Amino acid sequence: MTDARENTGVPVLDVRDLSVRFRMRGGRDIAAVTDARFSVAPGECLALVGESGCGKSVLASALLGLLPANATTTGSAVLGGDTDLLTADERTLARTVRGRRIGLVPQSPAAHLTPVRTVRSQLEESLRELTGVRGSVLREAAVVAAARASFPDGHLDRYPHELSGGLAQRAATALALIGDAPLLLADEPTTGLDRDLVERTVDELRRHTDEGRALLIITHDLAAAERIADRVAVMYAGRIVEIAGAPRFFGAPGPRHPYAKGLLDALPERDFAPIPGMPPELGALPDGCAFAARCAYADARCTGERPAFAADLACHHALTGRTHPLKEAADA
Repeated sequence: MTDARENTGVPVLDVRDLSVRFRMRGGRDIAAVTDARFSVAPGECLALVGESGCGKSVLASALLGLLPANATTTGSAVLGGDTDLLTADERTLARTVRGRRIGLVPQSPAAHLTPVRTVRSQLEESLRELTGVRGSVLREAAVVAAARASFPDGHLDRYPHELSGGLAQRAATALALIGDAPLLLADEPTTGLDRDLVERTVDELRRHTDEGRALLIITHDLAAAERIADRVAVMYAGRIVEIAGAPRFFGAPGPRHPYAKGLLDALPERDFAPIPGMPPELGALPDGCAFAARCAYADARCTGERPAFAADLACHHALTGRTHPLKEAADA
């Protein structure tokens, strides 16, 4: 697996202090994303993981300029060193960014496929627009594009409503890979796929990065993340709480944030121990650490003071290997 962290060039994507707020009826604000900071280098895959509702997909929508009108963004998200995605106008995003500089594998593929056109016609249109392929070779190019996402050519002349959820996901992935955009943003790209297709899909996405492009994959599938990622960013209650190299995160010494460790411990092949409790409402976050109410190691500082994100971690009491300093002290 490529160690893209050694790359010293300009990041494909550099996000600094990205926050998203939704203004709700009655004047209430919901902090969907708060002060997100990360970068993705050429040839690197960063996996953004966390429970449903933690803000992962909102962050993706912010990068693509696809947030609703009641959303406000602050911070920066610079693409290729020259385009701030948060301040770019819709014309720039539509004509030069989406599909060309950022390929999207959407979380809800059926909503992104044109319902009155076959999969083949949509692939051919994208090939014409993004690669310039025309004429007699276009039909075969569509078959090749479909094969990259394991979409069967016998289904190319079907309409989106005739596809299963898994086939729709593969069609959307095939469309996203056309043009080989410098950054691929994959939002839950393995939804509806069996394990064999999950592995084939993430392997194809991995090949996208191994050729020097970048991948930001948003997923709850930690097995897929382990298979594909160079680094892992863990999100909880709208905040990134840890970023770690994948070998360290999934192996030894393991995650440093108790929530990240809880995610791994909940896997069937590990401890199969669920994290107790529920995440807080994003519109009513506590003053201290948002995970404190669910954390076995929380103390008064955790409940009263929100930890800053420093050295790729937001935790007052970082785990050391598979244990925790507070637990070690209690056991002594």
